[in-house]
Amino acid sequence: MTEMATFAGGCFWCIEAAFDELAGVESTTSGYTGGDVEDPTYEAVCRGTTGHAEAVRVEYDPGTIDYADLLEVFFSIHDPTTVDREGPDVGSQYRSAVYYHDDRQREVVEAFVEDLEDARVYTDSIVTEIEPIGPFYVAEEYHQDYFAKNPDEPYCAAQVLPKVEKVRTEFNSMTT
Repeated sequence: MTEMATFAGGCFWCIEAAFDELAGVESTTSGYTGGDVEDPTYEAVCRGTTGHAEAVRVEYDPGTIDYADLLEVFFSIHDPTTVDREGPDVGSQYRSAVYYHDDRQREVVEAFVEDLEDARVYTDSIVTEIEPIGPFYVAEEYHQDYFAKNPDEPYCAAQVLPKVEKVRTEFNSMTT
């Protein structure tokens, strides 16, 4: 039986492609969550008027990879200390957030962040939002598997590929 996890940490193309590398990840879906507008479009989310973040819903097999492993990868592939920004992407839609699906996930992510802070892994404080999952709106089809379909696109080469390569290198034991 699979479980769901949802993460936001900059452009969803980056997060989706990184998680696609992991054994036990059955599927990833780019979308929008965390806001208050029903059925948002990419253009509306980019204007910053919907309250939504670009996010990725991860369906995974907990018998192969556990939630804490997903968190470890997530916190290593983006900067969780910058408000509303990841690399060149700026705006509330690019915020760092973990949207938990149940109390167990909430407890695990809260303890995970506390451990990172206690270990002073980052120079600045972690600003990642930890919120219950609300409605998740699937992004337009052209956003799905964007990196796999467009690996040579300049943004992908500059922003997505380094995150994918980091997962392949630092988390080799977890990759497919």
